[in-house]
Amino acid sequence: MGTPDFAVPTLRALVENGHDVVGVFTQPDRPAGRGKNLRPSPVKVAAQELGLSIYQPEKVKTPESIQLLSELGPEAIIVVAYGQILTKEILELPRFGCINVHASLLPDLRGAAPIHWAIIHGEKKTGVTTMQMDVGLDTGDMLMKAECPISEESTTGEVHDALAQLGGELLIKTLSALTKGELDATPQVGETRYASLLKRDHEKIQWSKSAQDIHNQIRGLNPWPGAYTTFRDENLKVWKSKVYNEALTTSTPLTSTALGEVLESTNDGLLVQTGEGIILITEVQPAGKKVMSARDFFLGRRAQAGERFGEGLNNHE
Repeated sequence: MGTPDFAVPTLRALVENGHDVVGVFTQPDRPAGRGKNLRPSPVKVAAQELGLSIYQPEKVKTPESIQLLSELGPEAIIVVAYGQILTKEILELPRFGCINVHASLLPDLRGAAPIHWAIIHGEKKTGVTTMQMDVGLDTGDMLMKAECPISEESTTGEVHDALAQLGGELLIKTLSALTKGELDATPQVGETRYASLLKRDHEKIQWSKSAQDIHNQIRGLNPWPGAYTTFRDENLKVWKSKVYNEALTTSTPLTSTALGEVLESTNDGLLVQTGEGIILITEVQPAGKKVMSARDFFLGRRAQAGERFGEGLNNHE
């Protein structure tokens, strides 16, 4: 049971490792794009390529769906970002239970957006956890874990792809140990942070934050949904940045600068004042336009050092 890109490597790993996938449950096709044409989920596309039986119930907890699952008689149900809640009746149906592949090192970062939040929080590592599902949200007993490093420049997209592959590998190891009776589930104990769904407020850059926090936000929201600010009242996505640690060549004393002020335009990008330190903005995207270098954007607007990001937003708050 899975829906987005993240779930595809696990499905492929099951087939490649000789497991008999008796059925693939994924969300119904949804309208997408400008034409609002129905689009199949990435898992459905992969399942079609693999020649597997596909089921797309609007609600998996209906008597009809439960009857279908019962008839399929799975020994285990693998769940990866399916997008529907499984009832107790479904959870208890397979002999080896329902096994979830979650994109964090549980018990930390339960919830819908664990990869985004790991990077926004500035973590140096994350990982995947396989667990026996229960009726709670990511609260089941843990089976196995695998770690993945996060570099200073890692984006959510890059870590997502690494964890998707790692999740498939870990699931195969989990099934092997579980079916041999070599695996003891471990209850989740200790503190946990909740990785909530992202809202519009999480996307807006607050220039009063530190350069490090803003940099983490920008890469944590890349490639979706993107951090944004404004420039001359125009919305602007910010896709790439670096924390700037070198001495400024400008003679402007930092005490006179305002938050979000462009201190200098360099060949590498725009040096911007934050609440703590300076950030180098390197890649932006004006509304309705393509991604471009921050320097090209600045030159195209005939902008000057001393202008500010976020001014239009601040005026409306």
